[in-house]
Amino acid sequence: MEPERRLDDKKGRRPRSLHAGPPKGMPERRKHPRPPLAEIRRAASLSLLPNAVLVGATRVVEFLIIAGLGFAIYLLHVAQEPGQHIVYLGAVVTGALVFCGLAQGFGLYSIKSFREFTSSYSRIVLAWTLVLAAFMAVAFFAKVGAEFSRVWLGSWYVSVLSLLLAERLSLLILMRRWLREGRLYRRAVIIGGGEQAEELIRSLEASPNTDIRIAGIFDDRGDDRVLPLVAGYPKLGKIKDLVDFARKSRVDLLIISLPMAAEKRVLQILKTLWVLPVDIRLSAQNNALRFRPHTYSYIGNVPFIDIADKPIADWDFVQKRVFDAVLAGAGLLVLSPLMLLIALAIKLTSKGPVFFKQTRQGFNNELIDVYKFRSMYTDMTDAEADRLVTKGDPRVTPIGRLLRKTSLDELPQLFNVLKGDLSLVGPRPHALKAKAKDRLYADVVDGYFARHRVKPGVTGWAQIHGWRGETDTEEKIRRRVEHDLYYIENWSVVLDLYILLMTPIALLKMDNAY
Repeated sequence: MEPERRLDDKKGRRPRSLHAGPPKGMPERRKHPRPPLAEIRRAASLSLLPNAVLVGATRVVEFLIIAGLGFAIYLLHVAQEPGQHIVYLGAVVTGALVFCGLAQGFGLYSIKSFREFTSSYSRIVLAWTLVLAAFMAVAFFAKVGAEFSRVWLGSWYVSVLSLLLAERLSLLILMRRWLREGRLYRRAVIIGGGEQAEELIRSLEASPNTDIRIAGIFDDRGDDRVLPLVAGYPKLGKIKDLVDFARKSRVDLLIISLPMAAEKRVLQILKTLWVLPVDIRLSAQNNALRFRPHTYSYIGNVPFIDIADKPIADWDFVQKRVFDAVLAGAGLLVLSPLMLLIALAIKLTSKGPVFFKQTRQGFNNELIDVYKFRSMYTDMTDAEADRLVTKGDPRVTPIGRLLRKTSLDELPQLFNVLKGDLSLVGPRPHALKAKAKDRLYADVVDGYFARHRVKPGVTGWAQIHGWRGETDTEEKIRRRVEHDLYYIENWSVVLDLYILLMTPIALLKMDNAY
C-alpha cells in the first residue's frame, strides 16, 4: 500500500505504531518511495486508470502487433497466390493467440510485470521463441512446411521481438509517470478510527501487491475518543463531511472499519454514502464470525465484505464510452440536415441565438453546460429552471413548442456526448433549481443524488416509460428517480440499445412535454 500522507506528532516524532514495526509473525512492511506532497495533491484530481483496463488493453495491443506484423510481412515479401491468404492469416492469428496464452501463464499481464522490464522482456523472448518453435514443429510433422516462406518466418520472429521491446519500454515509461501521478492507485478513505482502524492500516501496509493509497480517516467521535492521528493518517472530518470531500477530491474506495455487530451504525453510514460513485467495503479482519472464503474480497491479504460497487466501471465504462462516441458521431452526420433546418427555423421566427446553454449537475454532481436548441423567447429564458414550463406557457415560441413536444430541442446534446459530459443513455440531467410542485427534487426524494453515480444521458429508462417533461407532482419525480436507479443497477449495452430504439416510439406519445 502506497501511503497518501503521514503526519508527525507535536514533538516531530512519528506515532509509535509506525516505529515499532509489524506485530509478531507479521512480515516486515515494504519500503515505498513517498511521492512529493504536491504530486499527491495533484493525483487527487486525476482520474484512475483501472488495472483491469490497462492489462486488457496491453493484451489486445500485443495480439495486434503479432498478428498485424505477420500478415503485413506476408503481403509485402511473399509471392501473393490467392489461395495462400487464408493460410497465412490463420497462421498469424493462431500464433498471436498462443503467445497471449503463454504470456498470461508467464505472468506477463500484470501491473507488477509492466514495472519490471528486464525479467518481463526475457519471458517475452522465451514465450515468442516457444510459439515459433511449436509453429515449425507442427509444420514439419504435418508436412506443410514448404507452404511457408522461411524469410517470412524469420522476419516475423525478429520484427515482433523488436516491436514488443519498443512497446514494453514505452509502457514502462508510462507506468512510471502514472505511478508518480497516482493514476494506478485507488484512493481510499477509512470510516471509523480507533484501534480497529489502526490494526487494519498495519495489515494493509504489511500486505503485498495492494493498490490503494489512504487519504485519511472520517469519524463522528471527538478527539477525546478518536485521536486526530490514526496510525499516522489524519482524521479529516465527520462522516457527513465525506460526501462533500469525495465530490471535491477523487475517492475510489470507502473502507468501513466497524464491527459487524454495529449493524445500525453501518446502515446509517451506508444511507449517507450510497449516493457516491465509489466502491464500499466492510472490513472483516477483526470479526469473529467467519463465512466461506468466496464471501470475501481481498486487498492484499486483508479480507473485506463487498457492500457496494461503483456502477459502470472498468471495461463497462470503456464499452459505454465507445458506444456513445460511435453512435453520437454517426447521429450527428445523419441528423445534420434536420439540425440545420431547425436552426434556420429558430433564427427566422424569433430574435436571439439558435442554441441555449444551461448549467446542470452531471456525474458525481459536477456542474456541466448542456446545449439545447432555444425554445423560449430570449428575454424570457430561465437558465436555472426556477419555474416549470407548463401547458400553453407564454415563454415558449411556436417553433419551441413543437421542438419540446418532440424532444428535438435536445439534439445539440449529441455534442455533449462527444465531449464526454453526457452519455446517450442515462438519467436525465436536471436543472439546478428544478422543482416538483414548489420543492427541489433533492428535498422530495431521499437519496436523489444516487442517480448521479453515472453520467447523465440524452434519453433514459424513465423517459421511454413516460416519466418525462413536467413534474407538477412529487409522485412524478419519485417515479422518474425509481426508473433511473433501476437503470443504474441493471445497465448493459443491450439495455442501452433497447432504450435508444424505444425512444422514438415514446416520443410519439408526447405526454407531459410542453
